[in-house]
Amino acid sequence: MFEPFSSGYYLGRLYVEPHDGDCAVMHHEHHERVNDRLYTEKADYSGPLVMKIGSAHVPVHGAEGVPGRTVALPESVLPATGVDNPPTLSEVLLAKADRAAQLLGIDGDATDCTDGAAGF
Repeated sequence: MFEPFSSGYYLGRLYVEPHDGDCAVMHHEHHERVNDRLYTEKADYSGPLVMKIGSAHVPVHGAEGVPGRTVALPESVLPATGVDNPPTLSEVLLAKADRAAQLLGIDGDATDCTDGAAGF
């Protein structure tokens, strides 16, 4: 789903679509698999995935009911991504574990999506 891209990111292609929730989500099994393979195994990091979609860095959580290969974003985050006509297949950058931890450390803890932390 993701391949190495740079020293701080992996590159993938996911459908980006809007949803009514407060945080960005993707299929829970895909989230768990990516988190285990690219975060936990590599750097013992277990926070949310952090994706850069357009110019927005977004913490992404796993959820039921999200189609595979899709990231569902709150309506409030979509304008910053540059996705004009969702659902759209888009290139998505996934921050590597150390970069994700750095982004979350700078911009606050985004592990609980009920606090309104939809993006930064």
